[in-house]
Amino acid sequence: MKSKYLLWGCLLLLIFTNTLRSQDVNPNNQELFNEFMDRTGNSYRSASGVPGPDYWQNQANYKIDVSLKPENHKIIGHVEIEYINNSPFNLEYAWLFLEQDRFTPNSRGTLTTPLGGNRYNGDLDGGYTLSNIKATTNGNTSSKHIINDTRMQVFFNEPLEADGGKATISMDFEFKIPQKGMDRMGRLEVEDGVIYALAQWYPKMVTFDDINGWNVMPYLGAGEFYLEYGNFEYSVKVPREYIVVGSGELQNPKEVLTKKQQKRIEKARQSDKTQYIIKPNEVGETDKIRPDGDSFTWRFKMQNSRDVAFAASKAFIWDAAKINLPNGKKALAQSAYPKESNGNNAWERSTEYTKASIEHYSEKWFAYPYKNAINVAADVGGMEYPGIVFCGYKSKAGSLWGVTDHEFGHIWFPMIVGSNERRHAWMDEGFNTFINLYSTDAFNDGEYPNRMLMAKQNLIPWFLSPNRESINTYPDVAQSQNLGIVAYYKPALGLYILREYILGPERFDVAFKSYINAWAYKHPTPGDFFNIMENASGENLNWFFKAWFYGNDNIDLAINKVEKSKEGYQIQFESLGMPMPVVYNVYYQDGSKDENRLPVEVWQRGDTWTTAINTDKNIKKVVIDPNRILLDVKPENNRWEAQD
Repeated sequence: MKSKYLLWGCLLLLIFTNTLRSQDVNPNNQELFNEFMDRTGNSYRSASGVPGPDYWQNQANYKIDVSLKPENHKIIGHVEIEYINNSPFNLEYAWLFLEQDRFTPNSRGTLTTPLGGNRYNGDLDGGYTLSNIKATTNGNTSSKHIINDTRMQVFFNEPLEADGGKATISMDFEFKIPQKGMDRMGRLEVEDGVIYALAQWYPKMVTFDDINGWNVMPYLGAGEFYLEYGNFEYSVKVPREYIVVGSGELQNPKEVLTKKQQKRIEKARQSDKTQYIIKPNEVGETDKIRPDGDSFTWRFKMQNSRDVAFAASKAFIWDAAKINLPNGKKALAQSAYPKESNGNNAWERSTEYTKASIEHYSEKWFAYPYKNAINVAADVGGMEYPGIVFCGYKSKAGSLWGVTDHEFGHIWFPMIVGSNERRHAWMDEGFNTFINLYSTDAFNDGEYPNRMLMAKQNLIPWFLSPNRESINTYPDVAQSQNLGIVAYYKPALGLYILREYILGPERFDVAFKSYINAWAYKHPTPGDFFNIMENASGENLNWFFKAWFYGNDNIDLAINKVEKSKEGYQIQFESLGMPMPVVYNVYYQDGSKDENRLPVEVWQRGDTWTTAINTDKNIKKVVIDPNRILLDVKPENNRWEAQD
């Protein structure tokens, strides 16, 4: 028996060997479809993309009291932080960010700024002066600390206990407000005074998570922020002439506003049309628009937020209107701007834009969570903070709509969905740029053109450039000429292709909303996003995420040939780049057409695929991607036309 089986085995081996010799075996495309990153689930983050049963994140609650000193452009104040350690680890120390220390001659951000400068230029005569630094656990206070660049390490005399231990960290601080604040904050001189746009204005906790531990990447410029959620109480003391608008809800309107202004705000809360709180002709008339007194302290609160910012000036025109939210709640859209920004289709429409933007995103994706949404005209191209944004004071018409809509879109990414902007800018800028596409189309039935989609084909030279970088490049690492595309446009186009071409709007929207709901006020990673999009859409998208977000492969589908057959026609397609389903139309001589689709799996075993069209009609032309959704780097090979 043994010799019989051996004989048959040798015979089969001989047949198999001769078969291999008689034909060439083409390599398959397994590598294009392989996993490219570890997305294995654990108790913190599940393989389905939702937080696991043991997911945790720490919390930071702030009490901040500051005074604004216009005579020397200074902020002077005190911060007390309640830091709650929800992690399973005892902590012997904690890290804080000191972002104003970026504005010093020897900061890492200054020393890594090119000699010719870039968007992230900043003054060099700033930085914090800190005193009375204390860190307390279990009633035991330590003042030991180390400051290095934009970070400070404070040490506990007793470890901060895991699973809910609380520490109190406090200090006095002051700094000179930069005029040029890296296009994120600063001060602007206008005819009626100075506009102070205050952000990165208090020492704040570094995020401690289950991925990197302490996220202590320094504040250099292009990389933005990654912050813990918590509750804020803050006050701003200013001279009598000044109006303050800020994140959260004003707690003492009766103390800082006239009765007329209080009535105007209440009227705005009921109005879909913009109502003035301070009219253009009232700016500068202090006795008419300010209560009696030498100075006022404006008090604000904000719950479950990752940051707060504010603006102050005696030059503000101030208006507001009601925001209607899908859950039946209301919020208040507000704008504060100088007379230089008023008129000629400019900032007098800011509140209209703010209202429309937030109502759209609330209806389509997730309800706006804050009481107020404030747009401030400043010497800042555009920058976002919870409940308040700073936009260029010279913007008008479509450019003002665009920047307002973009900055408020950031409320959803990363203010609600709290991704790590310093590492993954595309989860912040790219996701926001994507949702901006639909809000722009919706605003007044397309009052302003959708510039990004119009300019899509103009991006082809960049996609063919050998100097391009991948989306997952850290923003502080990406070359300046690449940052706008790798952080904003390419990821936005990727989501657009995923929605409009690969999955379809229905399946995409279910998955994208699932992602927002699962990670609202939490800290997702790229893997969490990829996992939830696959699980909620029911589609293996590894090939797409790998090539588009973590690679530099391009889309290049082609029609090689169209030939007649007994049953009709055979069409041979070719993929010269990354895999992609083939959506194509067949147009006939009689004027009719067929809409067809080949799944992405046709590219698993090779780069060409032939499909049959059974018809007795004559084909006039075949077109891949007839709606031109893809960014195909060689669109000329997407068409075939019959010769006359």
